[in-house]
Amino acid sequence: MLYYLSLFKDDVSFLNIFNYLTFRTGAAIVTAFLLSLFFGPSLVAKLRSFKIQQIEREYGPASHLAKNGTPTMGGLLILISLLGSVLLWARLDSPYVGLMLFTTLTLAFAGILDDYTKLVKKNPEGMPSSVKLVIQLFTAVVVVGYLGMNPPNAAYSTSLIVPYMSKAFINLSVFYFAFSMLVIIGSSNATNLTDGLDGLASGCMVFAAVTYAVFAYVAGNVQFADYLKIIYVPGAGEVCVFLGAVIGACLGFLWFNAYPASVFMGDTSSLFLGGVLGTAALIVKQELLLPIAGGIFVLETLSVMLQMGYFKLTHGKRLFKMAPIHHHFELCGVPESKVIVRFWIMGAMLMLFALASLKIR
Repeated sequence: MLYYLSLFKDDVSFLNIFNYLTFRTGAAIVTAFLLSLFFGPSLVAKLRSFKIQQIEREYGPASHLAKNGTPTMGGLLILISLLGSVLLWARLDSPYVGLMLFTTLTLAFAGILDDYTKLVKKNPEGMPSSVKLVIQLFTAVVVVGYLGMNPPNAAYSTSLIVPYMSKAFINLSVFYFAFSMLVIIGSSNATNLTDGLDGLASGCMVFAAVTYAVFAYVAGNVQFADYLKIIYVPGAGEVCVFLGAVIGACLGFLWFNAYPASVFMGDTSSLFLGGVLGTAALIVKQELLLPIAGGIFVLETLSVMLQMGYFKLTHGKRLFKMAPIHHHFELCGVPESKVIVRFWIMGAMLMLFALASLKIR
């Protein structure tokens, strides 16, 4: 919204600052963070008064039983601060901002329904997984359909750029659309699986979002994109502003969610945060970088898949003490706080490794 003040720069030269992506991205980070700090205490108190509280299941780590009674659905705080910041600082006429807002709202709806079923209706299993999948499929179809009809770069509409290699592409042809849907749905579910320890998912999301904010900025600049040999995507800079709001919202949420957590995220935001990250990867044409930048989310998902496969193949034996893998380390005796910080460190290293692909080609 404030971007449009730059239209009056001829009258007031200072207003030209609202035209700069770097300024608006930084402002989006700070605004989302401050909105989280402002609304956080009252939201946590309201959730507590409504008795919207964490209910640990029997098959979780025994140490987590002490978390019973902690307010959850705190993802509403991320949603509110994110939307407020985006509305202030992003260009609302950008189709990419529209796509990411759509992804945010539809997957947030799915998460809210799931949390409502668990916490208000007292059904620990949540809403049927088929309903969640239908909403995720709908979101992916709309996003992928739009990008199919309006590709970020028509010359590479069905191609994947191979990280760390110069001018190396994989053309998936018609299979690209199924792949793109898998990116959005897989990223959404992977983030959801990672949300199991205080601050784990939101902290790791900050590192992944920073990675794609940088790529969005350079992909949207024709000179930078040409120099760094990445696909040029006109208008991708607005994705940088949106991801700035994601970063600020997650940092603000961490203020209350850091160990020991005063509030939990819940599915309310874990589903849409992953979906937004996947959508950003598709827009800036850096799909194959997602398993690196979001490596922690991939690790968590693989641990669940391996556990389930091994359990079936060996008729009841377990590969890990518990999945996702963060619970395995807890049951190995590593304190929860140490598991979280170590995963953050890994997330930071993966971010740097992903960003290194800008020069290693």
